[in-house]
Amino acid sequence: MTTHCARHHRGQMAHLAGDAAEQRVAEDYERRGFQVARRWRGPGGEIDIVARGHGGVVFVEVKKSRSFAEAAARITRRQMDRICASASAFLETEPFGQLTQTRFDVALVNAAAEFEVIENAFGTA
Repeated sequence: MTTHCARHHRGQMAHLAGDAAEQRVAEDYERRGFQVARRWRGPGGEIDIVARGHGGVVFVEVKKSRSFAEAAARITRRQMDRICASASAFLETEPFGQLTQTRFDVALVNAAAEFEVIENAFGTA
């Protein structure tokens, strides 16, 4: 296998693993009574999961890595700002607009496909 092919294969495997991680987290939110949409795209970029329920909207960023700590380390301030920009655009379509009850969660997924959800990970709502 050439270097380019090996890199492409690793990229495909990472994409599939990330997709499976997002699906598991989305199913967890659905089990908890949320209506879930995946991969909502706004002007700041993609939001992995938008979960509606319990009187508000939860924006969820899913990060997968070998460990929870490594996954958490992959979240940057710039990325949080982009997610917030897209969330703001999403809220423009809501009946209460920017006054909609919102929360930003982060779901960390490790190599064993275990996940941990950090609610309100971006600070106070």
